[in-house]
Amino acid sequence: MKANKSPIAWVPSVYFAMGLPFVALNMVSVLMFSGLNISDAQIAFWTSLIMLPWTLKPLWSPFIGMFKTKKFFVALTQILSGVGFFLVALSLHLPHFFALAIAVLFVIAFSGATHDIAADGVYMSVLSKSDQAKYIGWQGAFYNLAKIVATGGLVYLAGTLIRRWGAVDAWGCVMSLCGAILLLLGLYHIKILPSGAETDKKTVSFQESMNELWEVIRTFFAKKHILWYIGFILLYRFAEGFVVKIVPLFLKAPLSENGLGLNEQQIGLYYGTFGALAFILGSLLSGYYVSYRGLKKTLFFLCCTFNIPFAIYLLMAVFQPSDAWLIAGGIAFEYFGYGFGYVGLTLFMMQQIAPGKHQMAHYAFATGIMNLGVMLPGMLSGFVSDWLGYKYFFIFVMIATIPSFVITWLVPFVHRDTRQERHSRPDLQSSVKQ
Repeated sequence: MKANKSPIAWVPSVYFAMGLPFVALNMVSVLMFSGLNISDAQIAFWTSLIMLPWTLKPLWSPFIGMFKTKKFFVALTQILSGVGFFLVALSLHLPHFFALAIAVLFVIAFSGATHDIAADGVYMSVLSKSDQAKYIGWQGAFYNLAKIVATGGLVYLAGTLIRRWGAVDAWGCVMSLCGAILLLLGLYHIKILPSGAETDKKTVSFQESMNELWEVIRTFFAKKHILWYIGFILLYRFAEGFVVKIVPLFLKAPLSENGLGLNEQQIGLYYGTFGALAFILGSLLSGYYVSYRGLKKTLFFLCCTFNIPFAIYLLMAVFQPSDAWLIAGGIAFEYFGYGFGYVGLTLFMMQQIAPGKHQMAHYAFATGIMNLGVMLPGMLSGFVSDWLGYKYFFIFVMIATIPSFVITWLVPFVHRDTRQERHSRPDLQSSVKQ
């Protein structure tokens, strides 16, 4: 189906709206609650748990579009998430604000996960295959732009406002700004977003949707080497699951607690801006590298570049550097390795797990398992950090990387990777692409 509006009018804005809630919940909320004197253990546990909808979203994906168009759900969830962020801002002024804010953030997470399903559905149903390939770069660029805006710009803004208004009003302003952005995007997409109506005209009963869901699950677990693959997905990012919630807290913690004593402005600049840009650069270079050498030959190296740079935080905890260029450079180096190595997991899921009749659904299941593999250690990370202290926590993290190296070395390949296809049978290449 051909859209009335150019994809440039809606693809960037839709994927910016996809990235903003995820990053705000996963990273910005960590710094917000830290600034409001919530303990590391509580922060890490609850801000990890609220990410559960992104793991479970394949379970309700067959029902999106049964009664309304995917456009309807895109606009609705953007508006709902926008209202949710305003409610988070209000909750910060109330007694028991932490419990109230977490409850609202969980609703935003469910809305955001549903938005992802509907947005991807619009993208795939409205655009031709050639246009999907043409605009895929816009997807990634604006999703990552949301990360820079949230963890860079908004955190920096919070640091500026804290000095003038105090922590509660400053973070309330930041949450309200998130809400306003999503509300405006929702209203914009009501007018500009194509509906993909042709894909939604088919009436599907609840029982048919349940049967389809069961078939997707059954065939996923019937795949060859599936237990190896599930283990690989869970363990590749295992150490990152411990790191992702604690690093912002470590950067903010005072020197007396083995932290680095940075303020929100510095964290926003170093972690949210320089780090995010380094991640994008690493991802781009890794794509060319894997395309040239092939995934099978490079996967273990990618695993190393993903996990070994976590040692930067161990060195920072031991030596507690104060030079801005050293801290920013270390964070950028870790993020570059993160982006470079993350490509290996993504391509493995696309090329070795997803291929088959239910390719998109099986890829969604794989990403759900991947999110679970980050969420579970993330829930425990605060307790481990409080128990060990930052220095010994990062030693623990380096030990936690070992399972990822072992399973990456042993994991079997079933399908040819992209480079093998290019040099053997080009007619099969489409079978390994998402």
